[in-house]
Amino acid sequence: MDCVKDLFKRYFTKSLKQNNNKTVYDLFKWKKVDVFLKDHKTGKVLVDMKNLEFPENYSQNACDIIASKYFRKAGVPGENGYENSMKSVTHRMVNFWCESLKDEGLIKTEDESSIFYDECAYALLNQMCAPNSPQWFNTGLKLSYDICGAKQGNYYFDENLNKVVESKDNYTRTQASACFILSIEDKLLGSHSISNQFVTETKLFKGGSGTGTNFSTIRAKGEKLSGGGSSSGLMSFLKALDKNAGAIKSGGTTRRAAKMVCLDVDHPEIMDFINWKSKEEDKVRALGKMGYDTDIDGEAYETVSGQNSNNSVRFSDEFMNKVSKLEQNPDDTIELIGRTDPKLNRIEKIKNIWDAFNNSAWKCADPAPQFSTTFNAWHTCPAGEDGKLNAPYNRINSTNPCGEYAFLDDTSCNLASINIYKFYNITNNTFDIEGYLHIIDLVQLILESSIHWGQFPTEDIARKTYLFRTTGLGISNIASLFMVMGYPYDSDEARTLAASLVGILTGESYYVSSLMAKEIGPFKKFEINKPYMMRVLRNHARAASVDIESLQAILGNNFSNEFEDLNYVPLKVKHSVLKKEGLSYIGKTLKDCWINALKSGIKFGYRNAQVSVIAPTGTISFAMDCGATSIEPFFSHIVYKKLSGGGFMTIINPVITIALKNLGYTSEQIEDILSYVLEKENVSENDYTYEKILDGKIEGAPHLKDEHLSIFDTSNKCGSGERYIDPMGHVKMVASLTPLISGSVSKTVNLPKTASVQDFKDVVLTSWKLGVKGITLYRDSSKAAQPLNTTLSDSNDINIEDFTYNQLLSKVKELQKGIKYSKRDKIIGIRKGTTHPAQIDDVKIYTTVNRNSNDEISEIYITTDREGTIIMGLLNSLSKAISVMLQYHVPPQDISRMLRGQKYEPYGFVQKHPYIKYVSSISDLISKVIDIELGDFSRCQVKPENYDKDSLVLGNSSPELNTIKTNGNETKIKKIDGEKVYGTVCPTCSSTRMVRNGTCMVCLDCGSTTGCS
Repeated sequence: MDCVKDLFKRYFTKSLKQNNNKTVYDLFKWKKVDVFLKDHKTGKVLVDMKNLEFPENYSQNACDIIASKYFRKAGVPGENGYENSMKSVTHRMVNFWCESLKDEGLIKTEDESSIFYDECAYALLNQMCAPNSPQWFNTGLKLSYDICGAKQGNYYFDENLNKVVESKDNYTRTQASACFILSIEDKLLGSHSISNQFVTETKLFKGGSGTGTNFSTIRAKGEKLSGGGSSSGLMSFLKALDKNAGAIKSGGTTRRAAKMVCLDVDHPEIMDFINWKSKEEDKVRALGKMGYDTDIDGEAYETVSGQNSNNSVRFSDEFMNKVSKLEQNPDDTIELIGRTDPKLNRIEKIKNIWDAFNNSAWKCADPAPQFSTTFNAWHTCPAGEDGKLNAPYNRINSTNPCGEYAFLDDTSCNLASINIYKFYNITNNTFDIEGYLHIIDLVQLILESSIHWGQFPTEDIARKTYLFRTTGLGISNIASLFMVMGYPYDSDEARTLAASLVGILTGESYYVSSLMAKEIGPFKKFEINKPYMMRVLRNHARAASVDIESLQAILGNNFSNEFEDLNYVPLKVKHSVLKKEGLSYIGKTLKDCWINALKSGIKFGYRNAQVSVIAPTGTISFAMDCGATSIEPFFSHIVYKKLSGGGFMTIINPVITIALKNLGYTSEQIEDILSYVLEKENVSENDYTYEKILDGKIEGAPHLKDEHLSIFDTSNKCGSGERYIDPMGHVKMVASLTPLISGSVSKTVNLPKTASVQDFKDVVLTSWKLGVKGITLYRDSSKAAQPLNTTLSDSNDINIEDFTYNQLLSKVKELQKGIKYSKRDKIIGIRKGTTHPAQIDDVKIYTTVNRNSNDEISEIYITTDREGTIIMGLLNSLSKAISVMLQYHVPPQDISRMLRGQKYEPYGFVQKHPYIKYVSSISDLISKVIDIELGDFSRCQVKPENYDKDSLVLGNSSPELNTIKTNGNETKIKKIDGEKVYGTVCPTCSSTRMVRNGTCMVCLDCGSTTGCS
């Protein structure tokens, strides 16, 4: 392959060459599905679409996500007025990319156009790759449906006029980028000013995109202003911008604004910035004690600042070197430098900053570290657009919100991901390396076409995107590949395989980029950046462990294996591991890709300044039916498979079966292991029958050998199991991939709740030493909880901790004055009741609700299997307190409201109860049980059979009653407005199944992400 036309070949659609009567869509079997989604909290219908057309192999979950998020809902010609087939969406996007490449001069013949169309359509329909969400939203609407949209203030670079012009409408060109980095200058008004930042961020948030900015240019509090007086400081503006982001989210969309805020470690306000979020978390905890809702979108968090951004501190090598020597030099210092006023310069101890940083991250997961020297050592364009190598604005100063796109300020990147597992042949246990290379070629052409016919939110971004043309191709679902190949996530084999495949992706992408450059020219600012870009690519080749002789043949005999201009030695691909595992063909491809990329790039340059990132890929991973997102390990062994008629079926991760077979287990042994993980027997207790499934651990499974356990390790403990991936396993994976991608890796290191601040220090310091560019740390349970109420009344001025015993008695007597007491009606003799079984973590809870002769709830007893423990004593006390309240005629719905949303351990996913699947505490569990006894299932994750989707309950004395069946029993319910569900819920569908995905969170039900891609 030595020119672009060689990229246009039939690989997946060879059969179409022999049969001209067939189209690419005839290569798939199709099915009709209905998509029905509702808000888990309110019951409101979000999507109700009938007879939609999808390939037969798509899961219901993939259909739901694609239809609800990506099908165009208005303005589409035809009877429905909306897109109702995956064929339509595929054609809309692929046809646009095809026409754009024709216009750009990369597709020259109709035969090339036909091949490119068919191969891309096949890849999309077969879930082998997917572009980022903005492509699905915007691309091809004008070309396919003549949907124009009004002017939105977008811009593009007109090559004929040689200048940036405003787009005439919203959809003739595509807004395909999700990731933006903005610059800001230290001025109040004008271009790139503080006030302009509000406008630009608002425009991006409105469209669902994310921004990243380094705010280190803004002068600190107290620095002199040119017009007299002094600045209110950086933090005042950050808080204002944070509120703006929150207002855009709440005012127009359900998606939380995605925003990265970076600050250099030498800024005078660095300590305030570091402690910002942890102090706000303390306020949330205090508000929780006063009864305010501490849900992530609740009143407590809305009251405090700093909740709409990911915060990062930019650490230099100079700072980190001093950190690494703190034991020898505990009093070492750094000078904090005023932006305009040297009088604000001051000396701060390294230890103080380091301790504050890690304490804050330990408390609330913010801020995260970004290692600025490492970022810029791999910068392909440090000369920028003006050739000024050392200019601050030509450095990499920030990333996008999720941390994977890192480049010049005022640039953008459109992303796509490849479902890496799709190229593994489970029949002969080989990886389709030729198909993988082909898909890389196709997607880089797609991303280039989206730049050519793209549009951008500001004039500067339009200009600089045109000048540098960065693309962001990545991978997803690598955890599935690891498992079927028998590699633990935390192993040399997994890291070597991942690094090799990512290295192939980057090397092949640069090679394709050079072929495009040969045809239509390199990116406009290639020549002034060529020496630096070639140095970076040579370092990539070294990290790929390309043979020195091969590189010397291209680069000259003076070329050595020593990395250039790096302050550390990156991890290199271990070809000996590939050889041992029978994967030498992958190693050979990796070397060949980098030889081709360098040889061709030296001759022709590159069309794109960057080509690869590792993004979180939440929503598009679900659209591709990936078992795991991005480079993340599996979250658990249990998968909730959506059913077409509604509801879920609980199954085991299907990859486990294939992995066990590849490990040599017999069919009978595999069945025994799966049964152990799922525990599929039905269990009846009192009036309830439930499926005992949800422990999910694989440890202790029959037949499973100890040496195979690590293959099935997940990011967190499964059920009552103890195994999980060590935090350093995440760090080593990121460190293995970083030297082989253009951008960075969006990745969170999961730490257990028992992790110490020292553990955080160890992870951050090790990450820097290994060459990681940036990483996020999250300790389980580190976000604010809502504890038991400790106030005596609703009055906010009463602080129980400050009272003496006598003062406490006095206050109680004061509160009792004038109160009329009702008579207590105790239940006598035999009483009827219902017991609700539940299990939170490994704690079994049995809640028995008894009723009096009038069928009113009059007693509640809560027991556990932990006889003689503190928790048993506390539950007995709680039972007595609630029962006495009921017998004094306190309405049960008031008791439920009092208990609802309290958060303490144990909490999380619930086993054994047919309707309750998640609680924030035992108190929250009891609240839900009381609701159920009153006929209210609105806060339950699973509803009973025949439950009216519009019916949210309370009380059995209402004049408007409906009847539903719960396990054969009739229950009366009433329609009312539902109350807020506490806990971390999805902002789109209110599901509680939100999990961490890279530096973001993603909903396992509807695919919504808190990130920007």
